[in-house]
This record gives sequence, C-alpha cells and structure tokens, in this order.
Amino acid sequence: MKRRTFSAALASSLAAPALIGLSPGTARAQSSNKPATIRIGFPGAGTGGRPLPTSGFTANVVFRGDLEQEFAADGIKIEWKYYVGAGPALNEAYANGLLDFCFGHGDLPLIVGRSTGLKHKILLSSGRGGDVYFIVPAASGAKSIADLQGKTLSVQKGTAGQLTLYRFLEKSGFKEPEKQFRIISQIRDDRIAALSTGDVHGAIETPFGLEARGVARRLAEVYDDPFINRPGTLWVGEAFEQRHPDLVQRIVNRVVKTAHWSTQEANRETQYQYWTRSGVNTYIDNKRVWDRTKDLRTRHNPLLDEYYTASIQRSIDEIKGYRLSRRDVSLDGWIEPKYLNNALREQKLETYWPTQDANGKFIRT
Repeated sequence: MKRRTFSAALASSLAAPALIGLSPGTARAQSSNKPATIRIGFPGAGTGGRPLPTSGFTANVVFRGDLEQEFAADGIKIEWKYYVGAGPALNEAYANGLLDFCFGHGDLPLIVGRSTGLKHKILLSSGRGGDVYFIVPAASGAKSIADLQGKTLSVQKGTAGQLTLYRFLEKSGFKEPEKQFRIISQIRDDRIAALSTGDVHGAIETPFGLEARGVARRLAEVYDDPFINRPGTLWVGEAFEQRHPDLVQRIVNRVVKTAHWSTQEANRETQYQYWTRSGVNTYIDNKRVWDRTKDLRTRHNPLLDEYYTASIQRSIDEIKGYRLSRRDVSLDGWIEPKYLNNALREQKLETYWPTQDANGKFIRT
C-alpha cells in the first residue's frame, strides 16, 4: 500500500468523522446494493481549515442540506470532504479511493488529474464568471504590475488560481511569469499573513475585507473577463457512475434545482450570509463581489455549453504551453451531458440559463 502523504492525511482530518455502527437505514442501503455513504469533495476549506465551502451554488447545496434531504429515506449518508491542499489534494484523495464526486474542481488540477489517469466524468459546470483582483501590501509603493518584476508573488501552485495568475500577468504583458517574477506556493491563510508582513509583494485575492483591515490594497482588477476566469467543474468518478447511474441522476437533479434557486433575486442576500460561514469572505466581500452581477444566472450556471468546452480546451493548451504538464488530454468521452440534459428537461429549464459561445459572448439570454 502506498504511504499517504501529508496532504492526504490533512484532508482526512478535515472530513466528517465516520459513524460507528449501522443504522437501520444504512443497513437497508447496503442490502439493496446502494452505497452506505456518498463521498463528495471540495478543493478547498474555510479559514483555518474550517470544513465548509466558500461560495457558489454547489456551496448552497451544502448549506441548504439538499442532498441529505434527497437521500434520507434511502439511509444513505452524505459525507463532505474539504481539502486545504485544494485541487491537487483532492486528486490524491480520489486516486486513493476516498471520493465519489467533486463539487467544483478548477481547470488546472482537473486536467492534470485526468492526464495522470484519473477516471471521472464531467457532469456540469459548477459556476463561471466573476472579477479578478490583484492586491499588494497596503504599504506597497507599486503603481503597476510592472513595478513588481523580480518580486515575490504568492499563489497555491497546482490550483486553478495558478493559471488565473498567469493569465492575469500575461494580460499585463508578462508572458513568462516564472522568469519575470518569483512565484511561491502558499495556502490562502499563509498568503494573507505574508502580505500583512510584506514578505509577499502581490497576489490575486478578494480585496475588500483586507482593505478594510489595512492589510492590502488593490493594484489592478479585471471585470468578467471570460478568458481569465474559467468555469469550474462538477464530476463523478467513473466507477461510481457505472454502478449507480440512478443516484448520479438524483444528485444532478438536486444540484440543478439548487442552481435554479440560487439564481433567484429573492435568495441573493441569503446566499451572501451562507458564504460567510467559511470565514474566507465577509458579508461585505460577498456583497461587493456579487452585487455587480445583476443577473445571477450568468454565474450560477451549470451548462456544458460551447463556452465551457472551449474553456477546458484552452486550459489544456495553456497547461502544456506553461509546461505544467506534458501529457495530452482529450475531451473525447470525458464530458457526459445526459444527466444534466435529463435534469433540465424534467425541471423545464432547457432554455432558462444564458448560453455563451466559445469566446464567452452570450448567444442566448
């Protein structure tokens, strides 16, 4: 047996503890060939490793208890797992047989995992869009990204945030980020601490709460750029999907229902409050970041449209270009849209969400 690494051990320590003994409902689930537990991972955790998601309609599934309600009568437990090591740690957990689903993988770890042989099926987009902010310590004298050449930037390497940083720097004129800056890898809590002491000179982070505390200030920002901020992905492990397609459909049905709930203007403030529980962003952070999104359908969007598939392909090409992986990855046989299509049809939502073309332009609103 392979020795578990620190990240896997840390990930396991954040997961909900297993129950000792079997309830009658669990026994029924086992006897009917259903799993006793469905294990769902998030590539991240709250402040200090708090086992909660941060934002988006997949986070709302957790806070509303939707899947627990869905499977209560079946005696199937929902086990949520949160990984401080983010996407790479989630890949490791899946490789070790510890997960059945992921509710929000970013493009870099998703693609790298696939390139190393991880078998999963893409079910839907876990969200898209939003703004990107580049911050520096509050006392920094930098007036532009160019002033930071040769300085230390922080990002959690191996995560979608790494590609987002590279794209942001490239948009600012820096095509070889690792040669033009000193880029170190830190989890978010460490990055914020390093910014506050001036040991890190720049990073991509939500700025508002940090500005209010005098920790950092915004140096640059990009609004709703479809090439910088790419869609997230919700996937299921191939083995689970083959054994339990009926359960996969029920999960997708519920997630789509929650995505629809999340787009309703009447539920906007409730979500802002939900998302404070992880400690990553304050209510003011959530409000300022999301109030610019007038139509919540554009971000709480589960579609596997042309924009989604083109974004994944662009990310595959970028990863090779940045030499973050040398292995080829194909979209063929990876995306499985039937569960989403069934859910949209059943809930009469086939034309509800706006679709985007390959370049991110809305073609149906």
